[in-house]
Amino acid sequence: MNLNDLSKISDNFRTTEKMPVLFLGHGSPMNAIEENVFVQGFRNISKEIPKPNAIICISAHWFTNGTFVTAMDMPKTIHDFYGFPKELFDVQYPAKGSPELAKETAELLAPVLVEEDHNWGLDHGAWSVLRHLYPDADIPVIQLSIDYTKPPQYHFDLAKKLSRLREKGILIIGSGNIVHNLRLIDWKNIDTVGAGWDWAIEAREKTNNWLLDGDFQKLIDYQKQGSFLQYAVPTPDHFLPMIYNLGLKEKSEELSLFNDSLIGGSLSMTSIKIG
Repeated sequence: MNLNDLSKISDNFRTTEKMPVLFLGHGSPMNAIEENVFVQGFRNISKEIPKPNAIICISAHWFTNGTFVTAMDMPKTIHDFYGFPKELFDVQYPAKGSPELAKETAELLAPVLVEEDHNWGLDHGAWSVLRHLYPDADIPVIQLSIDYTKPPQYHFDLAKKLSRLREKGILIIGSGNIVHNLRLIDWKNIDTVGAGWDWAIEAREKTNNWLLDGDFQKLIDYQKQGSFLQYAVPTPDHFLPMIYNLGLKEKSEELSLFNDSLIGGSLSMTSIKIG
């Protein structure tokens, strides 16, 4: 990024101290309207960090062929699920978008082609957590999609190009789950905090150790780490948002965990704060 690029961002967002980076284990869409320890954790973390000028969210639920960024003035609230109560479908998160930030993001990621999108909006990976962090919906939000044709190392490296946005008060949030296997949910313990199958317990322990030790290459190469992670990450969609966050961490920055629990046997709500 050159000085001209930084100057363009300066036109839209004031210079700040480097913003933290968050990965949020979003879990069930019902967390959007329920009161539990996890949503309390979301609210608490928002009190620990400066209020951002804008937010970029990388959600597990925008998994695309190619890379896109939402560029509309008013993104719609997408209810991308079914079988839940009407109360959840009634939720709206009327945050503004930021066409300016979308354009800057696309330019920062060059030579990767990032197409501006005017149809998507905010999916539940974004709004189900943001409504707890910033319930007034008074901060502009854009989403950056995840290109499913690319390997984890690509996403780790791509994220680094967004680093300078942190100095402009941009909060970058990854939203997914580290352990996420919906086919193996223990429905008897769907609301039991701490309930996990043996492989899920092993996955949580080892990924937590790698995170805290800064051994990110093992997480990037998660498919090589054994059967416990094959069960924990049967598809990459919920795992890759975390990889973006790790790509943004600088060596001197602290990484801490919160909401660090298994639930329903095969889900972890483990969330990460960097900086």
